[in-house]
Amino acid sequence: MSFLAAAVQLTSTSDAEANWESARSLIERAAQNGARLVATPENTNFLGPHRRKVELAESLEGQTCQRFSELAARHGLHLLLGSFNERGDSERCYNTSVLFGPSGEMLAFYRKIHLFDVDVSPEVSFTESATIIPGEELVTAETNLGILGLSVCYDVRFPEIYRLLVQKGAQILTVPSAFTLMTGKDHWYALLRARAIECQSYVIAPAQVGKHDDEGLRHSYGHSVIIDPWGQVIGTASEGPGLAFAEIDLERVAAVREAMPVEGQRRL
Repeated sequence: MSFLAAAVQLTSTSDAEANWESARSLIERAAQNGARLVATPENTNFLGPHRRKVELAESLEGQTCQRFSELAARHGLHLLLGSFNERGDSERCYNTSVLFGPSGEMLAFYRKIHLFDVDVSPEVSFTESATIIPGEELVTAETNLGILGLSVCYDVRFPEIYRLLVQKGAQILTVPSAFTLMTGKDHWYALLRARAIECQSYVIAPAQVGKHDDEGLRHSYGHSVIIDPWGQVIGTASEGPGLAFAEIDLERVAAVREAMPVEGQRRL
């Protein structure tokens, strides 16, 4: 079975309504082009000042998830809200990815485990844990399109979680992201292709692109991409907000895993 997937590329800001309209428009365009699985980037609904992000955090039953649920149902899509600011406590929220089914039902949600606490350079110094509570559970979602393994952005640097997702049955790995320009130009494709190759899985990585208004700290790399289980880039987005399309064929996953059965050959 094969189907068309789309990765949405956005430039989200602190204007939540503008973010929604941009995401909605691109999701609807993807649906009109025949996509059955559509994924948006990390921080889809808000990418602005960090304290404000916490103040505006919502529950899983809030407006953001309700809007995406209704959009999935309207177009009969499997729709991944790459991440939004889910309410935690007064000081921090969760960075949560949510998968909706074609009837609008919430199939799964995943709270980002690995937080972006780095001091790479003056341009890339960030402490995500100051405003985000780390998640604790790996999440897969069984759908009639295949089994998805959920992750978010910085998780991609921790290959062990993807092996565990594959052991839980994942055939398609989702990596919604807001990769910085500096790290993205050197690491984005290398990391994503490595995860696809070693896990022998499709990788769908929708991304933020361009400059945001989060206190002048963020310029995202973009380059939303879909990669096949042999590590080949099969779909990319151009500059600016837009879409990456690619055909997903789960028989390709099975064939690659049968030809090179690395999971059964592991000795350590």
